[in-house]
Parts: sequence; C-alpha cells; structure tokens
Amino acid sequence: METLQRKYECDTETQNKIVFMTYIITKFARAYKMSKPDAYLYLKKYGGLDYLNEFWWTLHVEDTYWSLGALYSECYKNGGIR
Repeated sequence: METLQRKYECDTETQNKIVFMTYIITKFARAYKMSKPDAYLYLKKYGGLDYLNEFWWTLHVEDTYWSLGALYSECYKNGGIR
C-alpha cells in the first residue's frame, strides 16, 4: 500500500497548480453563470485550459478579477462567444 501511495504523490508545485486550476474554474463558472462542468468544457473547447496550464503561475499571483478577464479573453480569441 505504501508503494502505491508514493506512486500518486505530487510535488508541491503540481499540488498548487491543481488547487489554483480548481479554484479559478469554479470562479469562472460563477462569473459567467455556468455550471462547473459547463465551464470546464467551455475552457477546454476554447483553449482556456491550455492557457491555464501554461500561465497558471502568473494568473495565480494576480487579482482574481484580472485572471478571469485574461482567461475569458483567451477563450474569446479562440472562438468562445459567451
């Protein structure tokens, strides 16, 4: 059991990234009046998740309002219409 547990452990940076991405997707859903699954699918379809994955460090130190705007702009640029 201990070996299995170690296999799935993440480093601190990966854990922080997961926590932030979960947080910002929830905030995005609220801000744009979507369910969480719909927000996730929207972000996935229009490149928002790729953007989050690449720039999460910068986004997480900025104000949430600014981060949501940047995420929305990236999706809009890729064809998102919401």
